[in-house]
Amino acid sequence: MSKLVINDLHVEIEGKEILKGVNLEVNSHEIHAIMGPNGNGKSTLLSTIMGHPTYTVTKGSITFDGQDVLEMEVDERSRAGIFQGMQYPQEVSGVTNSDFMKAAINARREEPVGLFEFVKKMEGAIDILDMKEDLAHRFLNEGFSGGEKKRNEILQMMLLEPKIAMLDEIDSGLDIDALGIVAKAIKEMADRSDTGMMIVSHYERFFQQITPTHTHIMIDGKIVVSSDGSLVNRVDAEGYDWIKDELGIDVTNRDIQANAKPRVSLQTCAVNEGTKNVD
Repeated sequence: MSKLVINDLHVEIEGKEILKGVNLEVNSHEIHAIMGPNGNGKSTLLSTIMGHPTYTVTKGSITFDGQDVLEMEVDERSRAGIFQGMQYPQEVSGVTNSDFMKAAINARREEPVGLFEFVKKMEGAIDILDMKEDLAHRFLNEGFSGGEKKRNEILQMMLLEPKIAMLDEIDSGLDIDALGIVAKAIKEMADRSDTGMMIVSHYERFFQQITPTHTHIMIDGKIVVSSDGSLVNRVDAEGYDWIKDELGIDVTNRDIQANAKPRVSLQTCAVNEGTKNVD
């Protein structure tokens, strides 16, 4: 049973405060939907947990199974069992998908994964996600469509089997068929594994396919409403205007990340230099 605890988290970028006191607890087997209008800190929250260097924690704490996450390097967070599926996956030329994944898996194990075990597992995940058979031999995300990149993030999650998986708008760029495939893969993994999940999305229908156990709405850098999965249905039916009516909280899009630096991938940090020496 794993537990991620976020307590009074304040985060800024270039002197501008984005997160203003986030409190959240995520346990194994739970699916937490993180919703809210654009520019209110959802992606910042996930990136901060993973250790994105752009964001500075000014107050609060993040602990994972009793460990101080803020004292860990990015690769240490990954090896501890935290995974982030990126909103904008980066291309890595010269490193094949299979080499990258094998190195990432081995970075979390005392003994290297066997070739037969690895191939069987990767081919099984590729089949579930209905991806092209040559995926393993292609350079990481190079020449991939937007939808292929997103499915490749889910492939990595399935192979790494993290304790906590954070998915940042993993559904954006997917057509209807791919959306259903990805949602099914996420739901099945949540049902059969010990993984706890935090999922950011603007699409209520995506959450309806996954059936979250918890739903949180972020406004102006804070979680202002939390409930079970039924909250998704209310957002689908009424939007966010009721928050202002009931709680007196302005839901105007503040676009607080307008001046943020371009996003960079954290994926390669999980394997550090490992991909250079993969057989």
